[in-house]
Amino acid sequence: MQGEISNAEERSSATILVRGRVQGVYFRKFTVENARKLGLTGFAQNMPDGSVKVFAEGEKSSIQELIVFLHTGPAQARVDGLEISWSSFASEFQDFSIKR
Repeated sequence: MQGEISNAEERSSATILVRGRVQGVYFRKFTVENARKLGLTGFAQNMPDGSVKVFAEGEKSSIQELIVFLHTGPAQARVDGLEISWSSFASEFQDFSIKR
C-alpha cells in the first residue's frame, strides 16, 4: 500500500497522441484548461495527420487524471484512441500552453 502512494505522487512526463475528430473542436483549449487545473506543465499541439499531441509533466496521478479527460474531450470531439508514452520528469516547461 505504501508503495502505491509513492508511485502516485512521483513526478513524470507523458507524451499522449489523441486520435479522432480532435482538431477544430477546441480540443487544445480543453486540454490546456484541464492540465492547468491539475497543476501540470507542457503543451497541446495539432499534428499534420489530424491528431493532437499532448506533452504533460507533473505528478503522475495528475497526468493520469488528464488522460481520463482526454479520453472524452470537449463536446464536439470524438476520441478514437490515445497512444501514451511515459518518460522521466524533465522539468522542461513553466506552464501549459497551446503549441503552434
